[in-house]
Amino acid sequence: MTAPRRPVRTPREVFADHGARLGSGDLDALSLNYAEDAVFVTPHGVLTGREGVKQGIGRLLADLPDAEWQLRERFAGDVLFLEWTATTPTHEVLDGVDTFVFRDGLITAQTVRYTLAPRTR
Repeated sequence: MTAPRRPVRTPREVFADHGARLGSGDLDALSLNYAEDAVFVTPHGVLTGREGVKQGIGRLLADLPDAEWQLRERFAGDVLFLEWTATTPTHEVLDGVDTFVFRDGLITAQTVRYTLAPRTR
C-alpha cells in the first residue's frame, strides 16, 4: 500500500501557508513547507534540512521579538524575492531580502540577508 500523495501547491500557495504558520510561531509546522533536504542560507551560516530551517527561522525571530514587519513580494516562476523591513522598540532592519526557491510544492532553498541595527530616535 502506498502513501497518499499530497497535492502539489503553487509557490504562492506555499508562501501563503508559510506566512500563516510563521504567524502562529509553530516552527515544527512551519518546517513542513520545506523539503527534507532544504538548504537555508543565513548571515550566520548555512543550515540544512528541516531542523536547520527551524534553527534559522528561530534565530531570526529571536533577533526581532515583537517586530512590526513590512513585506514586498515578487514572484518569478518558481522563485520568490521577498524584500522586508522590521522594527522593534530597540532595533530595526531596513534591508531584509529573502529568496525562496520552490519545487514540487515545497521550499527547497532559502537565502536570508539582513542587517540588524540599533534603532535611532
